[in-house]
Amino acid sequence: MSSRLGVGFLGAGSVVQAIHVPTLARLGDRFRIVTVMDSVAEVAAEVADRAGARAATTVAEVLDDPAVDVVAICSPQEFHAEQVEAACLAGKRAVLCEKPLATSRAEAERIAEVAGRTGVPIVVGTMHAHDPGWTAAAEAWGDLPERVHTVRSEIVLPPNSQFENWSTELIPRPGTPFPDTRDPEVRAAMIRMGVLALAIHDLPLVRSFLGRVDEVDFATFLDPFGYLLSIRGNGRTAEIVGAMHGGRHSRWTLDAWGEDVSLHTEFTPSFVSAGSAVSTLGDGHRRTRFGPFPRNGYEQEWRDLADLVHGAPARYSLDTIIADITFAVELADAAVALVRKESRT
Repeated sequence: MSSRLGVGFLGAGSVVQAIHVPTLARLGDRFRIVTVMDSVAEVAAEVADRAGARAATTVAEVLDDPAVDVVAICSPQEFHAEQVEAACLAGKRAVLCEKPLATSRAEAERIAEVAGRTGVPIVVGTMHAHDPGWTAAAEAWGDLPERVHTVRSEIVLPPNSQFENWSTELIPRPGTPFPDTRDPEVRAAMIRMGVLALAIHDLPLVRSFLGRVDEVDFATFLDPFGYLLSIRGNGRTAEIVGAMHGGRHSRWTLDAWGEDVSLHTEFTPSFVSAGSAVSTLGDGHRRTRFGPFPRNGYEQEWRDLADLVHGAPARYSLDTIIADITFAVELADAAVALVRKESRT
């Protein structure tokens, strides 16, 4: 029997092709890709061929495969919760689920119950929470979260396709037309997607300072795709902004400020294996820098998962994971309500 963990993918889209397959190729001493499932048979077959794996077109084929130790859920977000539950109930050794883990509080509660009952460890693909440049700063910052009063998360990116094309030659999938954002309900749906598909990368980091969502003071959709949010929690304020544009400029940062303390973290772009983030902690006149380290968050989340399977303590407990997704869902729901209200005025 191989000592490497067998991985089965549910979904074979761009995140699998451009991120996970190359990452696992670098971690060949720990993992081997066994099965690649996609509802589009041609995509499953091509990606599986690249990875030296078996192709599948149904979830059952992956879950019933005894060679699959770890299920990686990379399907559309509306399937995440049910597939996480199914993987846990199938007795797999661990689950990696792309963000968001769930899209509602009810889904999060079901995952918490099933994962708690089965004891199957879960890692969520919020790669920045695993990024060595972030975690090194978090391990060193002491009482920084209690001293901070303001947080800002900023994500400004060109379309994902630019980075995907740099990373790999993508196997095309059926596309969907871009919706008409003049429709108020489309704008509401788009800001929800913005929170649960883009902002969510860094919402666990924001929650490490705010703890909870007490109030969403402002939320607006930014054309052609983006959001601007202002929230409060535990007496602290966070501004969360994200936007995609047609140029080449990229900026992905998280800042936190107190009276005499600060944190500034610069992340590398998605889909790019360019090492870790760089974090700078400020306290009075002293500045301490963390990173860049050779590993990025994508690689580290897989390493953390392997360590979990082999008995290491979790970097993030199940309670923390569920609290993170609950925070994100509450923010998304409140943002939708404010955007709908904005459209009526």
